[in-house]
Amino acid sequence: MDLREKVTAALAKVRPGLQADGGDIELVDVLPEEKAISVRLKGACFGCPMSTITIKGYVETTLREEIPELTEVRLVR
Repeated sequence: MDLREKVTAALAKVRPGLQADGGDIELVDVLPEEKAISVRLKGACFGCPMSTITIKGYVETTLREEIPELTEVRLVR
């Protein structure tokens, strides 16, 4: 399984938590050389003042538990 497939599967696990608050997440890019991904928040999560905490404290933490080689989740707008 490549990094994109692992990320897609892991995002499916965090998505319900975001959707419960009226938001969602979109995978924008996978950067295998940097072992990082870029994501965009949608719905109620887009532009929310807590979006950085959501990305770093929830999404990145969860994804790094699932995918140990992943080093960073980057938020793009």
